[in-house]
Amino acid sequence: MKVAVAGCCHGALDKLYETLELLQRRHGVRPDLLLCCGDFQAVRNEADLRCMAVPAKYRHMQSFYRYYSGEKKAPVLTVFIGGNHEASNHLQELPYGGWVAPNIYYLGYAGVVRFRGVRIGGISGIFKSHDYRKGHFECPPYNQQTIRSAYHVRNIEVFKLKQLKRPMDIFMSHDWPRSIYHYGNKKQLLKMKSFFRQEVESNTLGSPAASELLQHLKPTYWFSAHLHVKFAAFMQHQTNSKEELPKATKFLALDKCLPHRDFLQIIDVEHDPAAGDSLEYDAEWIAVLKATNSLINVTQSLWNMPENNGLHAKWDYSVTEEAIKEVLEELNHNLKIPCNFTLTAACYDPSKPQKNMEPVHTINPQTTEFCAQFGLTDINDRIQQVKEEGSVREYEEEEEEEEMDSTGSAEEPSEYNTDNSGLSSINPDEIMLDDEGGDEDLSTCSVDPSPDHPPEFSASFSDIRIMPDSMAVSSDDAMDSNNEELEKSGVSKQAEEKSLNERPLKRIGGNENGNTGIKKIKRRNQAIYAAEDEYKTE
Repeated sequence: MKVAVAGCCHGALDKLYETLELLQRRHGVRPDLLLCCGDFQAVRNEADLRCMAVPAKYRHMQSFYRYYSGEKKAPVLTVFIGGNHEASNHLQELPYGGWVAPNIYYLGYAGVVRFRGVRIGGISGIFKSHDYRKGHFECPPYNQQTIRSAYHVRNIEVFKLKQLKRPMDIFMSHDWPRSIYHYGNKKQLLKMKSFFRQEVESNTLGSPAASELLQHLKPTYWFSAHLHVKFAAFMQHQTNSKEELPKATKFLALDKCLPHRDFLQIIDVEHDPAAGDSLEYDAEWIAVLKATNSLINVTQSLWNMPENNGLHAKWDYSVTEEAIKEVLEELNHNLKIPCNFTLTAACYDPSKPQKNMEPVHTINPQTTEFCAQFGLTDINDRIQQVKEEGSVREYEEEEEEEEMDSTGSAEEPSEYNTDNSGLSSINPDEIMLDDEGGDEDLSTCSVDPSPDHPPEFSASFSDIRIMPDSMAVSSDDAMDSNNEELEKSGVSKQAEEKSLNERPLKRIGGNENGNTGIKKIKRRNQAIYAAEDEYKTE
């Protein structure tokens, strides 16, 4: 089957689907599946925009809300992971994955599904070491810290994926696996992005967590985005025994979704002709979720996953064939993912803008149904319980202090600034991507697309590349001896964190319905992945 793969689409769904339509019209190529490697931006309304960690001037509605409301429908099954430019409150409703719109499926914090027998996995977010060992504790409304930490990868998701034993066909991550640049044309990469040189030479560019997964899963294909440059690599994996067959991974990083950019790739993937056309659960992944359910943490406490170091009674949470068989029996061997998309928020109405709409913590009925079916913990429900327990304890402590304090002393002013009128205009999780030759203006992506004035794509059909049977990659070229100066992007840090008032969680019933020109971005912290600089930039 033919699979289309896209990089950061930044909400430009109309552009993406129109390009696929043009591909079919001009070349007779119709993809069976579209994969998106993060920065999808499933923004439904103004409240979602407030939950994106970008400066206010870059918060544009784009076109996803039209697919969310049902005004439009994705013409091809679309599966995506989260990046670091997302409506985190929306995606947080679906920690185990689910439909964000008809025919558009989110893989969750981490997830594995099947389509026509092809096994597809992914992990959302980007790596930051100081949040890596925390639980998923964030919930809307976010403050200046949690609006960013919400999309940081956690060790529990990596641990779950490392329990998988069966072969993986395709895997997606937003940021690149660390060291992958050593397996492709590194010289050409540094020619296009000279400011990567320091991190490449120090081997700090990319995610160590993703690198760990790459070595464990050994998928046939690995797709990433994030750095806004196209790059291919071929990694031959080491075998653990003489009996094990050698494995290799074809890695491809995609560019951002803009005209005249190679943001879309078409590949041919072997599939099971007897398999149906529906997206399906992966039985081993479901079994792993059940086995690791007791490890869920929704606090900020740092903790390590179980390992064979004498400190844990159990460290191997991989599942047996019997456990996988039990999952199949629970589902009566029907692995089809139900099409149970439900509106959980009001949809943007251009005629009635609501600029002051505030985000709320919502439990999505898809997650409720999924957790009930497989006996899993609803992470958002657990977060709300922890918040309520904390509020009760704080109230009791305040009552005790008032009883003990008979002097009637005046309340001291808070040391924190409680003004929540705005969020930081700096996103330290970005690295400056100063494209040589000039970036196209992001205003070319559709903001308020009009059916009467469709964009002209005939001049930008070079966006599409059809991958040959063998993805040829240049050998690891020697580094240029030219000492190119490192481009530096200064990142200012806010003096105080502006906290937001907490709101109660909103539970959405299964039958409740909701109501129905960006300038180029050159802002990214050069030391995105350097552990020693992370506390400085956050």
